Amino acid sequence: MKFPATLALAFAVLFNPALRGENKFTVEKTASDGAVVKVDGKVFAEYVVDQANKPYLAPVFGPTGSQMTRNYPMKTVDGETHDHPHHRGLCFGHEDVGGSEFWAEKKTFEEMNEKKPGSGDARLAHVGSTKHRKYAELKADKNGVVIDDVIDWLDPQGKKLMEEHRRMTFRVGEGTRIIDMDQDLIASDGPVRIEDKKDAGLSIRVPTSMAVDSKKGGKIINSEGITDAEAWAKRAKWCDYHGPVDGDTLGVAMLNHPSSFRYPTPWHVRTYGLFTANAFASKGFDKKAEDWGFELKAGDRLKLRHRFIFHSGDEKSAKIAEAWESYSKEAK
Repeated sequence: MKFPATLALAFAVLFNPALRGENKFTVEKTASDGAVVKVDGKVFAEYVVDQANKPYLAPVFGPTGSQMTRNYPMKTVDGETHDHPHHRGLCFGHEDVGGSEFWAEKKTFEEMNEKKPGSGDARLAHVGSTKHRKYAELKADKNGVVIDDVIDWLDPQGKKLMEEHRRMTFRVGEGTRIIDMDQDLIASDGPVRIEDKKDAGLSIRVPTSMAVDSKKGGKIINSEGITDAEAWAKRAKWCDYHGPVDGDTLGVAMLNHPSSFRYPTPWHVRTYGLFTANAFASKGFDKKAEDWGFELKAGDRLKLRHRFIFHSGDEKSAKIAEAWESYSKEAK
């Protein structure tokens, strides 16, 4: 029996809390001043501020309850890849700001030294930190959760180079979970040089099973229809990474807002599972290209605006193109 469209919609609203606006959101501080975001009593994401040289979100759970971030290096789980220990969940970094390293971490170069003594020493000396200072806002209401963090960018000696205001908004959509990352990088302590580097930007390390290289059906596709390895370094309005997770086809899309620095961003997206929006690389991707290094002048701010959509199915069934159109019209 086929139900009328109006009746079908009524049933959808009745059985879908997200459509009724009845999801219960909470945010609780952890003992280490991090935060745990929950939806209807279940963890959506944890914000960790004390385990590395940068704060990060991990784990992050999608709309079906499956984990959408790799466990490593926070946990060692059989079946996962164990490369790049600085790829922590959902995070942000840059290889060279003011001469300091904020992409990798000490463990990265210590592992290099284990394989070849002394090979990581030069870069190890330049590892800085992006350090959580305080929350400008930490709230939950019927619409979602906001974590507004003030972060200091410190060189290896602890000198402040700049600060970041990172506003993370967690919401639930129809069959999706959404995280908005609204970041302002501010030259708060004088001018700061930001170099052109391949390893920079806003990242998520996807589950190993989803990675294209796992050959289980993983796929990368961007707004221009470019797929897999060919999507690397290409500029696009959005990019989607989807594949098998816990027996389902799940995905994460990252949308780039038109107000964001150097929109449309290039994508440092890799078939092994790294997924990064990198507005800082040109020559870093192509040695023949223009050098995008620049000085952020004292008091100036650089604006980065992105939305993560965790979804079921591929980018078409999740209507990612339509989601970007809606997002692009929002004031950011």
